[in-house]
Amino acid sequence: MSNNHESAWESCLKVIKDNISIQAFKTWFMPIVPIKLENSILTIQVPSHFFYEWLEEHYITLLRKVVKKEIGPEGSLEYSIVMENNNSSASPYTVKIPTNNTNSLKNAPVNVPIDMNEKQIRNPFIIPGLKKVNIESNLQPKHTFENFIEGECNRLARASGYAVANKPGGTAFNPLLLYGGVGLGKTHLAQSIGIAIKDIHPSKIVLYVQAEKFTHQFIDALKNNRTNDFVHFYQMVDVLIIDDVQFFTGKEKTQDVFFSIFNHLHQNGKQIVLTSDKPPIEMQGMEQRLLSRFKWGLSADLGVPDLETRIAILEKKMYGSGIELPKEVVEYLAYSINTNVREIEGALNTLLAQASLNKKAITLELAKQMVDKFVKSTAREVSIEYIQKIVCDYFDLPIEMLKSKTRKREVVQARQISMFFSKKMTKSSLANIGAHCGGKDHATVLHACRTVVNLSETDKQFRHYLEDLEKKLTIQ
Repeated sequence: MSNNHESAWESCLKVIKDNISIQAFKTWFMPIVPIKLENSILTIQVPSHFFYEWLEEHYITLLRKVVKKEIGPEGSLEYSIVMENNNSSASPYTVKIPTNNTNSLKNAPVNVPIDMNEKQIRNPFIIPGLKKVNIESNLQPKHTFENFIEGECNRLARASGYAVANKPGGTAFNPLLLYGGVGLGKTHLAQSIGIAIKDIHPSKIVLYVQAEKFTHQFIDALKNNRTNDFVHFYQMVDVLIIDDVQFFTGKEKTQDVFFSIFNHLHQNGKQIVLTSDKPPIEMQGMEQRLLSRFKWGLSADLGVPDLETRIAILEKKMYGSGIELPKEVVEYLAYSINTNVREIEGALNTLLAQASLNKKAITLELAKQMVDKFVKSTAREVSIEYIQKIVCDYFDLPIEMLKSKTRKREVVQARQISMFFSKKMTKSSLANIGAHCGGKDHATVLHACRTVVNLSETDKQFRHYLEDLEKKLTIQ
């Protein structure tokens, strides 16, 4: 009968598979290896003590019934548990499961080495949301592809993320590293990938975790001699999303364990998604072997959103909140706050809160006052884009005309005025102002400013234009 341990366990698995979810079956039963069947005792090998405890806590009743059904009334189960701490020289220790209905964890005789006699912690790495047999992904439902506004600044990153979501582990984008500054949507896009994978491939285990949390989990695992449990848990994941991976810099042991997990997942065709505030080439304090693996797939950057993208973000936010703002207010916010998505959304929320609390209508004037307080030190400095927009609206010209090479008098005049106000109201260099006006050089900008000053002293109508425009541009 000792030669039939594999077939006996296979029969057990068929019954177990019909009684639990496919995800739970893949996670907790597929890694088990049958060792022997002697005297109606089936011995199975499990990867760690944590694994054994999980089976005992959640599946002991099912296991006991299945073993008795397949082996006979005297059938019982014995675990062979792989040693902790990667101690390959030591033999696995065993746990024999009694056949009665008492709590087996309390009553089972355990042949445990001395270093394992310390108090056991059921979940040494404390994954938020780890419940029963289902591993929560820790994804925010709102962070979907539908809520992520695409623009020139993030088109490559979004397209590659969408490809990964449709075929996780099956594209050249593994790992996929998304990098960029604060508030540009890295976390949103990374979570969008995870959410889409869960929708398209429900059976896959997707886990999102911040690099800082990963590090703290690993430290806890080290303290409690549960490194094997920690590593094994992460090796079970089908899609691993690590946010702010730059947090690993300078942490050698964390990098070592992540290197091991990375290799296992990659070699088994699992998908890895990483986010960082910088590309791999700029990561100081990261091991070269890890950096080289970051470069195996695709590194896609998320840049500062352009004007059109900023307007689209505001409109999407408004639509989702069921509100409507005057077009001039939306444009003013988009022109004035050009740093990142987070600040744009924050400004809109602040404006809505002020209007609600003070019971005021949302006007351009209120928006200007809000920006003054919200942006503080930079509130007095409007953007070159906003100046061009106001000037073009005033003279009823398309902004593309302003940036063209045409020498029509009315266009040249509007171009010169926008250069004049850009020099006066921003900290931009003459070269930068010229670049925004169709690629003009600094000498052209300087000439334009002198021309405007001279005309304002000799032409009343022209001076009136400047006064009107300055009122529109000045933040009260």
